[in-house]
Amino acid sequence: MQTDVAKKLGIEFPIFAFTHCRDVVVAVSKAGGLGVLGAVGFTPEQLEVELNWIDEHIGDKPYGVDIVIPGKYEGMGATDADKLEEDLKAMIPQEHRDFVQKLLAEHNVPDLPEEEKMRELIGFGTAIAGPQAEIALSHDKVVLLANALGTPPPDVIENVHAKGKFIAALCGSAAQAARHKAAGVDIVIAQGTEGGGHTGEIGSVVLWPEVLDVLGDTPRLAAGGVGNGRQMAAALAMGAQGVWTGSLWLTVAEADVPPAQMQSYFEATSKDTLRSRSWTGKPCRMLRNDWTEAWEDPENPKPLGMPMQFMVTSNAVQRGHKYPEQARDVQFNPVGQIVGTFEKMRPTRDVIFEMVEDCIDASERMSNLMNQNVEA
Repeated sequence: MQTDVAKKLGIEFPIFAFTHCRDVVVAVSKAGGLGVLGAVGFTPEQLEVELNWIDEHIGDKPYGVDIVIPGKYEGMGATDADKLEEDLKAMIPQEHRDFVQKLLAEHNVPDLPEEEKMRELIGFGTAIAGPQAEIALSHDKVVLLANALGTPPPDVIENVHAKGKFIAALCGSAAQAARHKAAGVDIVIAQGTEGGGHTGEIGSVVLWPEVLDVLGDTPRLAAGGVGNGRQMAAALAMGAQGVWTGSLWLTVAEADVPPAQMQSYFEATSKDTLRSRSWTGKPCRMLRNDWTEAWEDPENPKPLGMPMQFMVTSNAVQRGHKYPEQARDVQFNPVGQIVGTFEKMRPTRDVIFEMVEDCIDASERMSNLMNQNVEA
C-alpha cells in the first residue's frame, strides 16, 4: 500500500502519526508508518535530546518533526527569544494569571516547586521554532519537517530543500493550501475541523476535495477525524496520498499519557469535544471540562492571542502532567471527534496493521461494487 509520497519518504504505509511522545514515533516508524514528533513542548536543547534518543532506538527507519511558526502572532519577526518573552510578559494582564491560579486552586491542583517550572515561551515562532528546525534538519533520519500553523517562512523552506528533505504544512482551507503551494511546500496536509488540536471550521469531507482542486500536482495528506482504515480508504479514494493522524496515538500502549487522562479519552463520546481558545489562544479541539467551561463564561477573562494565552496557561499544563488525578477536570486534553471510538489501550503495531487491513477491505468492497455494476 505505497503511494508516491510513501515511496519518496521510504515508508511502507502512508500513515503519518503526529505525537508528542518519542516512544510512539519509534513504534509507528518501525511498524511501517512515519512517526512525527511534535516539537512545540521542547526547548531547542530538549529537542536535541529527544531526537538523539529516537535516532538510537528507531533503527534505519525515517521519521519527521513538527514545528509551530504561525502565519500571524504577537511578536512576529522577533529573533531573540529571551527579549520576546520579556516583552510579551509585559503585555499579559494580571487578571488572566490570577484566573488560572484560582481555577487550579478550586480543583486542589498543587503548585510546582519553583525549580521545576519551565519557561513560559517554548517551541513557538521564529525565535524558538527556527532553531528547532535547524536541529531537526541536522538529523539524517529526519526526512520530513512539518509546520502546524501557517505557511513556513521562506528561509525554512529553502533550508529544508537544501538538506534534501521534505517540508509539509497543515491547512484548514483551500486558500491556505494555495499559499502553501505557491511558497514551495512539498506536501499539504488538509485538516478538517473534526481533528484534535488546532483546526479550522470546515469538515473533512468538504475540505479534502476543495484542497485537492487547488493543489494540482502537489501531494496532499488527509487529516481530521481519521482513526480507522475505512476513513483512510475514503481519503485515498478522494485523492489523498496518505493520512495524517494524531488523536489515534493518545491511547496506544507506548503513549506517555497518565492513566487518569487516558481514562477520560475512553469515557468520552464524539460529542464531548469543542474548539476552544482557552489553552493556546487559537481555536483548538479538545475535551470539554471545567476549564473550558470557565473560559466560555462571559463574566470571566477572554483568552488572549497566541502565544500569550499559552504563556498564561503553560504552568497549568505542566501541573496537569505532574498531578493528573487532581487536574482531571481542568486538564488540557487536545483530541479529535474520533475519541468516541476509543475503547481500550492497544500496541501501536496492532493499530497500524488493523488500519491497513481495514483500508484494504474497504477498497475491495468498493472495487467489487464497481465490478458488479459493470457486469450488470
